[in-house]
Parts: sequence; C-alpha cells; structure tokens
Amino acid sequence: MIRLLASTLVTWSCLLPLAAPGAEFWVSAEGNDISPGTRAQPFASVAAALRQAREVRRLGKVGMEEPVRIMLRKGVYSLASPLLVSSEDSGTKTSPTLIEAAPGEQPVLSGGVRIVGWKKATEKTPGLPAAASGNVWVADAPRSGGQWLLFRQLWVNGRKAIRARQPNAGTLHHLAAWDAKKQEAWIPAADVAGVREVAGMEMMLDQVWELAVLRLKTLRIEGDRACLTFQQPEGGIEFEHPWPPVMVNRRYQAPFFLANVIEFVDSPGEWFENPAAGKVYYWPWQGEDMTRADVIVPALETLVRVEGSLDRPVTDVQFKGITFEYATWLRPSVAGDVPLQAGMYMLDVCRLKPPGTFYHRGLDNQEWIGRPPAAVSVKNANHVVFERCRFEHTAAAGLDFQSGTHDDRVEGCVFRDLGGNGIQLGRFSDPGVETHVPYDPKDRREICAHEILRDNLVTECGAEDWGSVGICVGYARGVSIEHNELFNLPYSGISLGWGWTKAANCMKNNRIMANRIHQVATRLGDAGGIYTLSAQRGTVICDNCVSDIRLSPHVPDPNHWFYLYLDEGSSFITVRDNWCPAEKFMKNANGPGNLWKNNGPMVSQKVKAAAGLERAFRDLLPESRNSK
Repeated sequence: MIRLLASTLVTWSCLLPLAAPGAEFWVSAEGNDISPGTRAQPFASVAAALRQAREVRRLGKVGMEEPVRIMLRKGVYSLASPLLVSSEDSGTKTSPTLIEAAPGEQPVLSGGVRIVGWKKATEKTPGLPAAASGNVWVADAPRSGGQWLLFRQLWVNGRKAIRARQPNAGTLHHLAAWDAKKQEAWIPAADVAGVREVAGMEMMLDQVWELAVLRLKTLRIEGDRACLTFQQPEGGIEFEHPWPPVMVNRRYQAPFFLANVIEFVDSPGEWFENPAAGKVYYWPWQGEDMTRADVIVPALETLVRVEGSLDRPVTDVQFKGITFEYATWLRPSVAGDVPLQAGMYMLDVCRLKPPGTFYHRGLDNQEWIGRPPAAVSVKNANHVVFERCRFEHTAAAGLDFQSGTHDDRVEGCVFRDLGGNGIQLGRFSDPGVETHVPYDPKDRREICAHEILRDNLVTECGAEDWGSVGICVGYARGVSIEHNELFNLPYSGISLGWGWTKAANCMKNNRIMANRIHQVATRLGDAGGIYTLSAQRGTVICDNCVSDIRLSPHVPDPNHWFYLYLDEGSSFITVRDNWCPAEKFMKNANGPGNLWKNNGPMVSQKVKAAAGLERAFRDLLPESRNSK
C-alpha cells in the first residue's frame, strides 16, 4: 500500500498541469505539495514549486521571454533542511526564475522552531537563584533527530532574550590576571559564587576588536579570586595568538562576562537550557504572558543555498520581498570561538620567532581561519538578485556571497538583529591556506566580481560576535557598495579587503560611495566607520557620510577609533569628498599609491545630504529612527 501510494504521488507530480505562458506557481502555508500549484490550489513549500518550475524549463514549456514565477503567500514557511537552488533552477536574462512575495504580502522562510507548553516553575530547581523563585517559567526543549535540540539564542515575541549571564546585560567585569604560560585566567571569585559545576559555562572575553567564546574546563577558587582553564581547541589558540591581544596590565584589564549556567538566571529576560534534562527556563520581562508568548529558537544553520559549480553556475535567479529569519550556529558550543577579525575564526595559530615568511617579511604570526555561516549563502552563481528582502534573527551572518559569484545585486534589503556580519562577500582565506598569503587565483572565475550592494539598511549586526561588521568584503573586485545606511553596530561599519599585505592580489576597482554610517563601534575599539586592508588598485572611497562614533567605556584606548581607517597594506586607494565631523583618520602601515583629497567637515553639505538611502528606499528609514 505504501509503495502504491508513493508511485501514485510520483505519477501525479509528473502529470501536474504545466503553467500557462508566464509560468506561475503559487505557494501558501495552507497549501498542499500534491496540488497543481495554481493560485486556487497552491503548493505548501517553496521546494515543491521550485521542482515544478524546473520541470517547466526542462520540458521547454516556457518562452524565451517569459519569467518563471514562484509566488509566496503570507505566512511562515518552516524549513526542515536548507532550500537548495541549483544550476537546474537557473533562468536567463530574459526569462529569470523569480521567487517573490505575492503583492502586498510578507512570506517568511524560517529555520526556527517554537517552544510551547510553558508553565510556572513550582518545583525546586537546583542552582536556580532565590531571586528567581516564583518568577521563572519552564518548558520542554524541542527535539531534533531524536535528541534535545541544542541552541544558543531564544526569541520571545520577536525580541531576543538574554542567555543567562554574569554580570547582567549592559555591564562587564574585568580580568584579575592572565597567565599565558600556564594558560590560566583569573577573575573575581564573586563572579562564580554559588556555581556548582562548570559544564557548559562559557567566558566571553573582549579582545579589543573581537570577542572570544571560551568553554570552561576547570574552576578553582583561591581566596577572593577564581582560576579558570579552558577546553580545547580554543584554549590553546586563545593563549597562543598575539592578535587580537588580551590586554592585562596596570592600567587596563580585559573585560569579560560569563554565561550559560542556571545560577546566572537572576533577572528578567534571562534564559537557560538544560540539555541533559531537556528543559528550558525563562524569566519573562514585565508584561509578557507566557501562556500566549511566541517563543522561537533557531534549529537550521543555513536556510537557503544558491549553489552551482564554476562550470555550471546558477544564473538569473531573483528573490523579492522574502524574509529570512531564525538561523543557528553551534560551533562555539562544541569548539569555542576565537575570531581573528570580522568574525573569521581561528582554526590554528603559530607565533613566529624570529618573524618573517617569504610572503611577508615582518610577519610575527600565522593563522588559519574558518568562515562563519549565513542564513542565505551564494556560491558559483551570477545575476542573482535579492530585492526588498529581510534578514533577521540569526546566530551568524545574514547573506554570504562566498566565491565564484559575479554581477549580482542586493538592493533595498534590511539586515537586522544578526549574530555576525550583515553581508559578507568574497574570499577570506581557505582553511588550509595561511591567512596572510595573498589570494590571486589562476582561475579568475573564483573571484567575486562586479557585485552591487545598494540602498540597504544594516543595523544591529554582531549581536553574538561583537567583532562583526555591517558589510564585510574580503578578496573581491569591482564591488560597488553605495547608498546604504549602517548604524548601531558594535565594531566597524564597512570593512573592505583582507590579508594585511601590500603584495599583489586579486582585489581592484572596488567602490564605497554615498553611504551613511553612524553609531558604530558601540562595543569594541580599534574601529573605523570605513575600514580597509591590503592592496586594491583602483578602489575609490567617496561621498560617504560618517558620524557619531562613540566608543564603549570598556575599550583600552577611547581615542583609538577613526571615521576612515586604512589599515595594513592598504594601497592604491583614492579617498575623497567624504563628510565627517572632524579629520580623524588612520593610515597604518599603508602601501604606495593612496590619494587623500577633501575629507572632513569642509566637504559640501550636499554630499552629506545625498548619502544614505535614495528616495525610492527611504520608507526603510523609520526603522532607523525608531531603533533603540
């Protein structure tokens, strides 16, 4: 019977009426995947519609001048696995594949799952602080693959809750001592008072321009101080790497906070998951009704993969009006996280004594890095468009163009409440290649080129990794970053380049123009509104407006920030006509060929007024004005 039913479904799928000229398929959260996919009888999933759209093209049932449309009705489409858009789903310039919101509607592709069945915690819970008694609610954790789902983020009615921490959100404490030789960190004993065991506990350590996540291995209290050691591999990496530094001296002790033990659930908004027992504990904010609250945790790391090969890339696929939300990233829970810069994390590190390599004479360290994931990733594709989309509520990046992409466009999108970078684009060294080695591939198809990032609103990125940035571009060429608005970011606004090298590489002819950047570097130091690295001949930074940079009181040097920051190896870059309130710029270990002209408060007010979102996209601006 089961075999007969499966055969019937396959036959029915093959006999579905193909779309009339114009090739249009409809999807509804209330649809059915064995429906014909019409407006009256829609599919239930985007994957089903995409399969049928593929059949239309395979069988030649669509004209050369007709797009294939997949129309999504409003509602949440929960994904059990990433939606794969492959080479077979490609369109053409005159017949693109469109995945778009139905007119006036807001469809959501979600990687989250709900936690339901909340009850007031009435039984005594070991470790729960006395202050939490009578205030904390408890529910069963979701299950995935027969196990309790592990997660690092939780949202209540769209608002991100606080993973139980000490000290509470908004404050940091400072190291008492740091012993690199013994690989020990010392903190005030009061920070771990009452903690019964260290399993699962983490230290988040401020490293000037990055935030490390270190899983505790041991905890030993001696008088008014506590000694911590850390799990591997992050423990060895943390004490070996020289950059970013862990600063502990007479004038400054690196800030930190601890997280993820039940003893830290001591204030509203905090939560804790006990994965062994499959329970989640949460202290609601005032006014929250947990019997009606919508509580979501991320379960899927990547929601959509647009991926072909260099020989058969994905082409001419467009996403319009789609929201992508709730994506997880669990590497910090299983291997820690020690980033180098812009969220790229270290896999291995080696100090060089004496310094120097054949590709960098003064290099004092070598590092091999990994790349954090994104809710939506694009690889080996061209003429891909994201228009009027939203990327929200993620543990890592929002949108990632990895390699082998060209002539793509991201326009009018919102990037908000993201754990990592808003947009990351280009190569940032492969895991097997030391990160200071210049990237200049023989196969030019690998290089991300001629990409357009325009009129996007980017805010509240780096919510998990404070060292992340709004727009992060590595090795790429011909990239245009223009008329975006970026604000409320913990580190730099726009970062362009990689490698810390003056040597020849694949970067050239990039453009950062007419962006409005403000309220950046809210948590970390050594930051810039616009930041660059390495040689990139023909690159131009012009007509931007950069303002309102005020560093956190926890940084080691409150003056070490810049509106425009050209860092190591930056070469052959023109910087002109950028408005900012003062001529506060950095030119650190730059190479030749840079041209600075007319930057600062003397720049025309017309430049200032024209920067940021263009008129057609200014409906996004109320979000910036109302953001806290």
